[in-house]
Amino acid sequence: MLDVVIIGGGIVGLSVGLALTERFPEKKIVILEKEPSVSMHQTGNNSGVIHSGIYYKPGSFKARFAKQGSQSMVAFCAEHDIEYDICGKVIVATEQNELPLLQNLYERGLQNELAIDMLNVEQLKEIEPHVAGLGAIRVPQAGIVNYRQVSEKMRELIEERGGEIRCNEAVEKIEEGAAGVYIETSHQSYEAKVMINCAGLQSDRIARMAGYHADLKIVPFRGEYYKLQESSRGLVNHLIYPVPNPDFPFLGVHYTRMIGGEVEAGPNAVLSFKREGYKKTDINVFDLAETLMYKGFWKLAGKNMKEGLNEMARSYSKGLFVKSLQKLIPEITAEDLVPGGAGVRAQALKSDGSMVDDFYFIPGKRSIHVLNAPSPAATASIEIGKEIVARFKTKFESL
Repeated sequence: MLDVVIIGGGIVGLSVGLALTERFPEKKIVILEKEPSVSMHQTGNNSGVIHSGIYYKPGSFKARFAKQGSQSMVAFCAEHDIEYDICGKVIVATEQNELPLLQNLYERGLQNELAIDMLNVEQLKEIEPHVAGLGAIRVPQAGIVNYRQVSEKMRELIEERGGEIRCNEAVEKIEEGAAGVYIETSHQSYEAKVMINCAGLQSDRIARMAGYHADLKIVPFRGEYYKLQESSRGLVNHLIYPVPNPDFPFLGVHYTRMIGGEVEAGPNAVLSFKREGYKKTDINVFDLAETLMYKGFWKLAGKNMKEGLNEMARSYSKGLFVKSLQKLIPEITAEDLVPGGAGVRAQALKSDGSMVDDFYFIPGKRSIHVLNAPSPAATASIEIGKEIVARFKTKFESL
């Protein structure tokens, strides 16, 4: 019998595996991943931002994990020669009614003990001469990295310590008993003393398979990006973000520098018709029906109808997408943009239409379920791994 089986080979599952193999080097630990390789979904399509934690409610897991996680991530990259860049970020108010929101965000950043600066128009122009704004917050500690490279290094370390990562192993059945957990995949079966669910976009289904029915469902939202032409990349010096709309649960289109020199512009946020659907044409009838039959989705849609329709319009109109980007950099034109990639965000949504706004864990008899790990999960991944091991230390030490 194995000691621990982790379901999900994204950066959260790998971080948990990394923490376990460090804390319990004698245990038999296996990570099961349904895809041919690790980090093919949320991690592999991540924009690569090392977040600071400025947006998150003081005292929340997000705020704590983002701040500690950014430090842990930078230290991990430095130790293992993974390229990263602490390029900094500016959050820009472009309209008069955004200035009070900017001030509120600044005060939240101070509550989260971040070293940030409020910039006036002249100070903003000094560091971002092409950005149009009435004021901004500079967040020096924000940065960028390639999280796929981070994941590959984590995989290497786990295997060096004796852990195993088995790909092409889609979980089909789980039976949790008093003595352990029986897991059947598309290829074979496993028995483990403890199972940890880090399945991301499939995490709610894995929990239900194990017999746990939380009041939430994963609803997938696709974020689509453009990239700046190489000749236009000089318009962007930092990560450049708008002031987030407090009534809409996404950050809005922004500019993201990438490791390697590229600059992404976006994303929008539209309902994905498939949990792992990165194209408009990707449709899974079961996934879509599950979303459309969920009352929580319709309650969310009703509250955000106008914003949702605007997001869909931007998805199909490059002109509207450009117009959104011009709020931050007026010089941007359609000719500056080429199609980029897309990512899918696994958003846990309650039946009353509210979004689960923080990391969300459910402890089982012989299992642990990570049912919501939204952004900044990649930034916070090392701290999430440590938290799970610390929180359930008694369970692990009794194996």
